[in-house]
Amino acid sequence: MGLDKIEHLGIAVKDLEKSEELFTALLGTKPYKREEVEREGVITSFFQTGPNKVELLEATKPDSPIAKYVEKKGEGLHHVAFAVEDIRAEMARLKGEGFTLLSDEPKEGADNKLVAFLHPKSTNGVLIELCQDRG
Repeated sequence: MGLDKIEHLGIAVKDLEKSEELFTALLGTKPYKREEVEREGVITSFFQTGPNKVELLEATKPDSPIAKYVEKKGEGLHHVAFAVEDIRAEMARLKGEGFTLLSDEPKEGADNKLVAFLHPKSTNGVLIELCQDRG
């Protein structure tokens, strides 16, 4: 059990289309997927670069977590996501270690994942996402 690997880096952006152009030029590859997560008020765009992924996130609602983040902190690194085999077991383990979870149950996330987040106040100011493939 544990955090297997970095699954992706999430980057909050103001303009997804312009940011896709920027990251296409930077990474030398186009995004492989765009997906809206209506419940979270966000549209995502994923890039695969070698074994790594980058997720761009643009708010679709002014009161969404991404909109609030961009308003408060500006564009930039929003979260680090780690792959896990058993998200519920990992959530229980981390809660037992004293970390604060933002939800008691995992949610459906983008890119065919179950996701859960750790509060940045318990992780040195970094929002941590746990990701498990939905089989």
